[in-house]
Amino acid sequence: MSDDLKVDLCVIGAGPGGLSVAAVASQMGASTALIEKDKMGGDCLNTGCVPSKALLAAAHAAEAARRGGRFGVDVSDPAIDSSRVYGHVHGVIAHIAPNDSVERFEGLGVKVIQGAARFTGRRQVEAGDFRVTARSFVIATGSSPFIPPIQDLDGVPFHTNETIFDLKVLPRRLIIIGGGPIGIEMAQAHRNLGAGVTVLEMFSIMPKDDPELVEILRNLLKAEGVDIREGVKISRVEKTPHDTPGGGVAVILGDETRIEGSHLLVAAGRRANVNGLGLEKAGVASSPKGVAPGGIEVDARMRTANKKIFAIGGVTGGYQFTHMAAYHAGIVIRNALFKLPAKADHSAVPWVTYTSPELAHVGLNEEQAKKRHGGVRGAVRVLRWPFAENDRAVAEGKTDGLVKAVVTPKGRILGASILGANAGDLIQTWTLAISAKLKISAVASMISPYPTLGEANKRAAGSFYKEKLLSEGTRKLVRFLSRFG
Repeated sequence: MSDDLKVDLCVIGAGPGGLSVAAVASQMGASTALIEKDKMGGDCLNTGCVPSKALLAAAHAAEAARRGGRFGVDVSDPAIDSSRVYGHVHGVIAHIAPNDSVERFEGLGVKVIQGAARFTGRRQVEAGDFRVTARSFVIATGSSPFIPPIQDLDGVPFHTNETIFDLKVLPRRLIIIGGGPIGIEMAQAHRNLGAGVTVLEMFSIMPKDDPELVEILRNLLKAEGVDIREGVKISRVEKTPHDTPGGGVAVILGDETRIEGSHLLVAAGRRANVNGLGLEKAGVASSPKGVAPGGIEVDARMRTANKKIFAIGGVTGGYQFTHMAAYHAGIVIRNALFKLPAKADHSAVPWVTYTSPELAHVGLNEEQAKKRHGGVRGAVRVLRWPFAENDRAVAEGKTDGLVKAVVTPKGRILGASILGANAGDLIQTWTLAISAKLKISAVASMISPYPTLGEANKRAAGSFYKEKLLSEGTRKLVRFLSRFG
């Protein structure tokens, strides 16, 4: 027999988006229920952003030790202790977990229900021992790894981001299927920690990022020893004896090339978590989005076909970023609690791949901008500033990469991409500029402290005026004005 619970707002999914909605709603006086069938914090805390960045931190530390000689600090090849590396990863998760815990949210007045949610009507769900009726619902169930239909994959041991951080010993030879952000981050992390790494990508790595910057990153990864194979077709996979060199699993390509490794990581995209939710009974539509079917259809206000049910974050099949789920949460709060017709604006969505150097982007890249503006000569200007010409980058030996901004001839900022140290922090200047509809003059005229990496943004923006300032017309004007003392 289920207990009946009536609330103002019911949130399904305790990842970053769902937690944000539940916390704010409860603190603003709305009676709130939060349903989660697995771990509080969702993918981000337990198997995604947090553990991956913790592993990358260990990897970058190892690589920094190897490269200390250029500063006169000679260090022998660092000894990698698997148990301490994974101990660091899980220690970071444990440190952050209390912020997302059942205890904290119950302390905020949220009714936390641990169980799988299933809609039984347009305004009712069942979960655990409860039947919940709410004025509004928010589906924030996120996404899961997409497993491609590769022959015999189900017959070999393989990992996804949900299991790779549970290893006890670092892989000896890691094969990664997929060259997107997850695959590339994990490739560099494991290579820097001493593993042999091969990345297999059907098309090109990092397809959503600026090709010019991806090419630089590709060459840097190859120089570190990452074996990147693009445009390949995987025929099948096989188990191999553990006593064979690099044994454990083999991936056979379409031309019968055989690649053996000790571990296999599948990082071939994401799919929305909608199975078992009973969306049809709630009048909620979903459609194919991303690499697999299942994304819930929403309008600009994040409402589903049932206007009392909202969906946010990865379950909508769009941007698979924690910060987007949190942004969507704010849109829902304004709509559901304050009845304001707030709409999501996706024109300035930043993303970062946390390799070393980092790769960050916001708005349109060069190719997209030229297509959007019809490819007319002079309709788009591309501004560049290399890290090799930034004094701070030179001092710290971080000269790989550049800032690249795309603007109209009148100085409207269309987008920016950055490959370089701390690119994820540097991209925020451009994100704000695009969001606030600032022109390139705003970035060019700001005072940037010296010496900082942030000067690269200012220098790139300032290059917009270089041609005009150094023109013959300007020189004539200066010579004319000089006559007057």
